[in-house]
Amino acid sequence: MAYMSQEGYDKLIAELQRLESIERPKASAAIAEAREKGDLSENSEYDAAKEAQAHLEDKINLLKLTISEAKVVDTSRLSNDAVQILSKVEMTNMTNKAKMTYTIVSESEANLREGKISIQTPIAQGLLNHKVGDEVEVKIPRGTIKLRIDKITVG
Repeated sequence: MAYMSQEGYDKLIAELQRLESIERPKASAAIAEAREKGDLSENSEYDAAKEAQAHLEDKINLLKLTISEAKVVDTSRLSNDAVQILSKVEMTNMTNKAKMTYTIVSESEANLREGKISIQTPIAQGLLNHKVGDEVEVKIPRGTIKLRIDKITVG
Protein backbone atom coordinates (compact mmCIF):
# COMPACT_ATOMS: atom_id res chain seq x y z
CA MET A 1 0.00 0.00 0.00
CA ALA A 2 1.31 3.44 -0.91
CA TYR A 3 0.14 6.44 1.09
CA MET A 4 -0.12 9.59 -0.99
CA SER A 5 -1.73 12.99 -1.25
CA GLN A 6 -4.95 13.59 -3.19
CA GLU A 7 -2.90 15.67 -5.63
CA GLY A 8 -0.49 12.78 -6.23
CA TYR A 9 -3.36 10.35 -6.72
CA ASP A 10 -5.09 12.70 -9.18
CA LYS A 11 -1.83 13.00 -11.18
CA LEU A 12 -1.59 9.21 -11.43
CA ILE A 13 -5.19 8.98 -12.67
CA ALA A 14 -4.56 11.73 -15.25
CA GLU A 15 -1.38 10.02 -16.46
CA LEU A 16 -3.21 6.68 -16.80
CA GLN A 17 -5.99 8.33 -18.81
CA ARG A 18 -3.42 10.03 -21.07
CA LEU A 19 -1.56 6.78 -21.70
CA GLU A 20 -4.74 4.84 -22.44
CA SER A 21 -6.54 7.45 -24.56
CA ILE A 22 -3.62 9.07 -26.42
CA GLU A 23 -0.46 6.96 -26.28
CA ARG A 24 -2.10 3.54 -26.76
CA PRO A 25 -3.86 4.55 -30.04
CA LYS A 26 -0.56 6.12 -31.26
CA ALA A 27 1.26 2.83 -30.58
CA SER A 28 -1.42 0.83 -32.43
CA ALA A 29 -1.24 3.22 -35.38
CA ALA A 30 2.57 2.90 -35.52
CA ILE A 31 2.26 -0.90 -35.63
CA ALA A 32 -0.38 -0.76 -38.37
CA GLU A 33 1.74 1.64 -40.42
CA ALA A 34 4.84 -0.56 -40.07
CA ARG A 35 2.81 -3.68 -40.91
CA GLU A 36 1.78 -2.09 -44.22
CA LYS A 37 5.42 -1.87 -45.26
CA GLY A 38 5.54 -5.54 -46.13
CA ASP A 39 7.57 -8.52 -44.92
CA LEU A 40 7.41 -8.57 -41.12
CA SER A 41 10.41 -10.91 -40.75
CA GLU A 42 12.84 -8.15 -41.76
CA ASN A 43 10.84 -5.10 -40.73
CA SER A 44 12.76 -3.31 -37.96
CA GLU A 45 10.13 -0.55 -37.82
CA TYR A 46 7.50 -3.15 -36.97
CA ASP A 47 9.72 -4.71 -34.29
CA ALA A 48 10.43 -1.30 -32.77
CA ALA A 49 6.73 -0.38 -32.78
CA LYS A 50 5.81 -3.69 -31.11
CA GLU A 51 8.54 -3.18 -28.48
CA ALA A 52 7.34 0.40 -27.81
CA GLN A 53 3.80 -0.92 -27.39
CA ALA A 54 5.01 -3.58 -24.92
CA HIS A 55 6.81 -0.89 -22.86
CA LEU A 56 3.67 1.25 -22.91
CA GLU A 57 1.50 -1.64 -21.72
CA ASP A 58 4.00 -2.38 -18.93
CA LYS A 59 3.84 1.27 -17.85
CA ILE A 60 0.01 1.24 -17.92
CA ASN A 61 -0.12 -1.98 -15.87
CA LEU A 62 2.35 -0.62 -13.30
CA LEU A 63 0.33 2.58 -13.01
CA LYS A 64 -2.89 0.60 -12.53
CA LEU A 65 -1.21 -1.44 -9.79
CA THR A 66 0.07 1.70 -8.04
CA ILE A 67 -3.41 3.27 -8.21
CA SER A 68 -5.07 0.11 -6.89
CA GLU A 69 -2.69 0.02 -3.91
CA ALA A 70 -2.88 3.78 -3.24
CA LYS A 71 -4.30 5.08 0.01
CA VAL A 72 -5.09 8.80 -0.09
CA VAL A 73 -4.14 10.46 3.17
CA ASP A 74 -6.58 12.93 4.69
CA THR A 75 -4.18 15.77 5.49
CA SER A 76 -6.66 17.35 7.92
CA ARG A 77 -6.06 14.40 10.23
CA LEU A 78 -2.27 14.73 10.20
CA SER A 79 -0.34 16.35 13.00
CA ASN A 80 2.61 18.74 13.04
CA ASP A 81 3.97 17.08 16.20
CA ALA A 82 6.30 14.61 14.48
CA VAL A 83 7.58 13.91 10.99
CA GLN A 84 5.37 11.56 8.95
CA ILE A 85 4.24 11.05 5.36
CA LEU A 86 3.20 14.39 3.77
CA SER A 87 5.13 16.36 6.42
CA LYS A 88 6.98 19.40 5.10
CA VAL A 89 10.16 19.54 7.13
CA GLU A 90 12.42 22.55 7.42
CA MET A 91 15.83 21.54 8.73
CA THR A 92 19.41 22.67 9.14
CA ASN A 93 22.47 20.64 8.20
CA MET A 94 24.51 21.02 11.40
CA THR A 95 27.84 20.59 9.58
CA ASN A 96 27.55 23.42 7.06
CA LYS A 97 24.49 25.24 8.50
CA ALA A 98 22.68 24.86 5.16
CA LYS A 99 18.88 25.15 5.39
CA MET A 100 16.80 22.55 3.56
CA THR A 101 13.08 21.97 3.16
CA TYR A 102 11.59 18.70 1.96
CA THR A 103 8.10 17.26 1.84
CA ILE A 104 8.02 13.52 2.48
CA VAL A 105 5.84 11.76 -0.08
CA SER A 106 5.18 8.34 -1.60
CA GLU A 107 7.67 6.88 -4.08
CA SER A 108 5.42 7.74 -7.04
CA GLU A 109 5.11 11.41 -5.99
CA ALA A 110 8.81 12.05 -5.38
CA ASN A 111 10.23 14.98 -7.35
CA LEU A 112 13.43 16.55 -6.07
CA ARG A 113 12.94 19.73 -8.14
CA GLU A 114 9.69 20.31 -6.24
CA GLY A 115 11.36 19.48 -2.92
CA LYS A 116 9.43 16.21 -2.60
CA ILE A 117 11.46 13.23 -1.40
CA SER A 118 10.33 9.63 -1.23
CA ILE A 119 9.56 8.18 2.16
CA GLN A 120 12.00 5.42 1.10
CA THR A 121 15.04 7.74 1.04
CA PRO A 122 17.60 7.64 3.86
CA ILE A 123 16.87 11.27 4.81
CA ALA A 124 13.10 10.66 5.08
CA GLN A 125 13.66 7.44 7.02
CA GLY A 126 16.00 9.26 9.41
CA LEU A 127 13.47 12.05 10.03
CA LEU A 128 10.34 9.92 10.57
CA ASN A 129 8.72 10.23 14.00
CA HIS A 130 11.16 12.93 15.16
CA LYS A 131 9.99 16.30 16.52
CA VAL A 132 10.95 19.97 16.14
CA GLY A 133 14.30 20.59 17.81
CA ASP A 134 15.47 16.99 17.43
CA GLU A 135 18.90 16.45 15.92
CA VAL A 136 19.11 13.28 13.88
CA GLU A 137 22.05 11.54 12.29
CA VAL A 138 21.24 10.17 8.86
CA LYS A 139 23.39 7.70 6.94
CA ILE A 140 23.54 8.69 3.29
CA PRO A 141 25.74 7.25 0.52
CA ARG A 142 28.42 9.90 1.18
CA GLY A 143 28.58 9.24 4.92
CA THR A 144 26.54 10.53 7.84
CA ILE A 145 24.90 13.94 8.11
CA LYS A 146 23.48 15.58 11.20
CA LEU A 147 20.18 17.42 10.71
CA ARG A 148 18.22 19.59 13.14
CA ILE A 149 14.45 19.72 12.58
CA ASP A 150 13.42 23.38 12.67
CA LYS A 151 9.76 23.22 11.62
CA ILE A 152 7.14 20.64 10.65
CA THR A 153 4.00 21.49 8.67
CA VAL A 154 1.50 19.32 6.83
CA GLY A 155 1.04 19.43 3.07
